Amino acid sequence: QVQLVESGGGLVQAGGSLRLSCAASGRTFSNYCMGWFRQAPGKEREFVAAISWGGGNTYYLDSVKGRFSISRDNTKNTVDLQMNNLQPEDTAVYYCAAGPRIATSSFQYNYWGQGTQVTVSS
Repeated sequence: QVQLVESGGGLVQAGGSLRLSCAASGRTFSNYCMGWFRQAPGKEREFVAAISWGGGNTYYLDSVKGRFSISRDNTKNTVDLQMNNLQPEDTAVYYCAAGPRIATSSFQYNYWGQGTQVTVSS
């Protein structure tokens, strides 16, 4: 089992920044690829970003490329999502997830956090 706890969400004006963090406990963190997903009201959960075990490979949703950056620290068992130039359409609950391989599909992730709310006002 892997337990994941997100933090860092909040309310920000358009153009602002937030840094989300996900703390992992349980099994060896470096054995897992990590992903960030988000779900807006009335919409399906969507992939945002993912990072490989060692951090050498990353993937991003097209609409966040150049604005969001995913990183991990295997010594601290954390994965972060730096979000810059936030827009109202980024408003959602953000979830971190852990899985055996880097993927954009939520079905490839076995463990999920409880989510943190990000609200961007215009």
